[in-house]
Amino acid sequence: MRELRYLFALLVGSKRKYVDPSRAVEILKDAFKSNDSQQQDVSEFTHKLLDWLEDAFQIKAEEERDGEKPKNPMVELFYGRFLAVGVLEGKKFENTEMFGQYPLQVNGFKDLHECLEAAMIEGEIESLHSENSAKSGQEHWFTELPPVLTFELSRFEFNQALGRPEKIHNKLEFPPILYLDRYMHKNREITRIKRDEIKRLKEYLTVLQQRLERYLSYGSGPKRFPLVDVLQYALEFASSKPVCTSPVDDLGASAPASGTLPPQLPPSTIEQQGPSSSDVPSTSPVQRSVIHKPFTQSRIPPDLPMHPAPRHITEEELSVLEGCLHRWRTEVENDTRDLQESISRIHRTIELMYSDKTMVQVPYRLHAVLVHEGQANAGHYWAYIYDHHQNRWMKYNDISVTKSTWEELERDSFGGYRNASAYCLMYINDKEQYLIQEEFNKETGQMLVGMDTLPSDLRDYVKEDNKRFEKELEEWDAELAQKAQQEKLLSQIPRAPAPSPAPVQAGEPEYLEQPSRTDISKHLKEDSVQAINKALAEQEDRGPEAIMDTAIKLEYTRLLKLAQEDPPPECDYRLRHAIVYFIQNQAPKKIIERTLLEQFGDHNLSFDERCRNIMKVAQAKLEMIKPDEVNMEEYERWHQDYRHFRETTMFLMVGLEFFQKKSYMEALLYLIYAYQNNKELLSKGPYRGHDEELISHYRRECLLKLNEHAAALFESGDDQEVNNGLIIMNELIVPCLPLLLVDEMEEKDIVAVEDMRNRWCSYLGQEMEPNLQEKLTDFLPKLLDCSTEIKGFNDPPKLPSYSTHELCERYARIMLSLSRTPADGR
Repeated sequence: MRELRYLFALLVGSKRKYVDPSRAVEILKDAFKSNDSQQQDVSEFTHKLLDWLEDAFQIKAEEERDGEKPKNPMVELFYGRFLAVGVLEGKKFENTEMFGQYPLQVNGFKDLHECLEAAMIEGEIESLHSENSAKSGQEHWFTELPPVLTFELSRFEFNQALGRPEKIHNKLEFPPILYLDRYMHKNREITRIKRDEIKRLKEYLTVLQQRLERYLSYGSGPKRFPLVDVLQYALEFASSKPVCTSPVDDLGASAPASGTLPPQLPPSTIEQQGPSSSDVPSTSPVQRSVIHKPFTQSRIPPDLPMHPAPRHITEEELSVLEGCLHRWRTEVENDTRDLQESISRIHRTIELMYSDKTMVQVPYRLHAVLVHEGQANAGHYWAYIYDHHQNRWMKYNDISVTKSTWEELERDSFGGYRNASAYCLMYINDKEQYLIQEEFNKETGQMLVGMDTLPSDLRDYVKEDNKRFEKELEEWDAELAQKAQQEKLLSQIPRAPAPSPAPVQAGEPEYLEQPSRTDISKHLKEDSVQAINKALAEQEDRGPEAIMDTAIKLEYTRLLKLAQEDPPPECDYRLRHAIVYFIQNQAPKKIIERTLLEQFGDHNLSFDERCRNIMKVAQAKLEMIKPDEVNMEEYERWHQDYRHFRETTMFLMVGLEFFQKKSYMEALLYLIYAYQNNKELLSKGPYRGHDEELISHYRRECLLKLNEHAAALFESGDDQEVNNGLIIMNELIVPCLPLLLVDEMEEKDIVAVEDMRNRWCSYLGQEMEPNLQEKLTDFLPKLLDCSTEIKGFNDPPKLPSYSTHELCERYARIMLSLSRTPADGR
């Protein structure tokens, strides 16, 4: 009790991001440990916890009582009473029982009221009101409801065929406001009348639905159609006019070949005439030649209608038939509409049966929903709790507490979506305002909030913990400052020049540090020289400044043309020059102008006299630019974004190279960083990054391949292989799952996560060695944890050092190889 007081006090007043409950949890684990050390069901744990707290309060209450009956706050808050009225083997009985968490079956019901109706009535209801009945049955009526009413939703059933429990994720709706008047003992008589009326309406509803079904599924064979459509088809057939055509005409009207029939003579005519006497002499029947008669063998009717239509029908017959079909169709339409309206009215009547004033006097407001995701033997839990003061839902998911909505709660809790559903609902009496009201200081009349609501001993405890936290922060800041100082000192130490790198084999990237913008500018030397040479050819007799202006215009025109083209995926012109990237993303004109000046003012152009003069002019112009003309912070941001884009490209490229080599562990980290960087870029504009779907696909495929590999290692049963498989899962797969689930619109990612989880959950029903079962039980909760808090990764991997030419060449090669082996679209 003391540890729980400390825990709840910290929840109220701690300055930490989250409160560590380890001390309280350890005590609870020791107290509730079962003999076989199996993981306990959360409902069983909650029952035991409430019982334990009730006993603790009872001891305290008995110690402090002064001749009065002790009051137990646990009982007063969480426990209610119901009256059981029934018949057992013909004998009536009536007794009162106390309840805490009220259990409800989920399977077979669509909403909470249906669950409650089924829980409140057992057996033959009619026998309860009959004087002479040997049948048994009972009704439950609430006589006293607790301020905090907890419904325990039974979402487990035992699969006899598999010999194991299974989770039920069927959809079950529950309302934000629940009126319990119909279940109260004081409303017993009126509720019974309404139940009888609902039963009668439902029976009538069944009859109407059966009648409607005969109209909507008409026919005696396996295929049924709406009767109104059948009549319409008959009407269309009767009204059709026959349009005839010859079979020869229907198959084509090419010129008759030798030995074929002339089109004006149908086959039947030839058959009737028979062979001529001149062709076949009567005295030599054996010498009679066979005459080729196409189409005669199939016996096709001479006049074939183009469309189905009556062959023989008089105007009088058609008139009578059309009149009948029109009248019958109208009658069927009216009957169908009347049945549908009657069914809707009955549904509405049933829905409003308990909406009169007398049956909305006991409102309970949904306060908390406990959600479980996973299977019967493993999973992850989180909660939604309503903040009455801010009028919004909050999601409590381990150390992550976030604002939420009723729509998100509905999606996670109702079931039928993903592998998650509510297992516990907590409603509070909406008329008992003391449950949610802030406390007031009686002396000052001021509202008490936060720490002020705590007793003095708990306030002191929380203050001490906050002081410890502040000290931890100071130590952390000092440690970071010390590291920064060490890095600064190291950066000032002169370094020996790096040795020349060995030649790199084709297809094998050399892993060095990412080049800086200065390094990248060296790759622009060739472009600058070409622009200068063109400018000199046009204006050879002009001075350096005029030559530079012309060279800049020529270079800008070239880059503008590249930016305006629509190249294939393997030719991304943004990689060739930052200006292309800037133009496509509508960078300010001053940013582009200064970037071009920097290109022509680069020291790499000092290799000959002409270029050196132009370089000096460009540098002089750069120095003349005033601070208010170009925002240098904005300028640096644009160049930082471009470096970020190149870096993302290299992450993607190296990741895809590893993927094609089936080195999925190496590929994964590069693709993770490529996706995260790219997402950040795309948030600033559609042309800031690469195709998100492409990176998403290969990131997803990497995880699926690694998951299959890890599962295969686990299935081997070898200790070392099993451990290797679990290391892959814990260090690579599990940390990545929140990255796939963070965007709930990415359906393919969500399906992939479900595939991976289902693969491991499928082992739960299989026989395996105890040590494997133990490892699986320990691992599954981590896999099924759907926390959306992104877990941090180590420092990003080192990237190859590419020149602009090498980068474009490698990028083109890898993108072309992808087009030859397209994604499977998982």
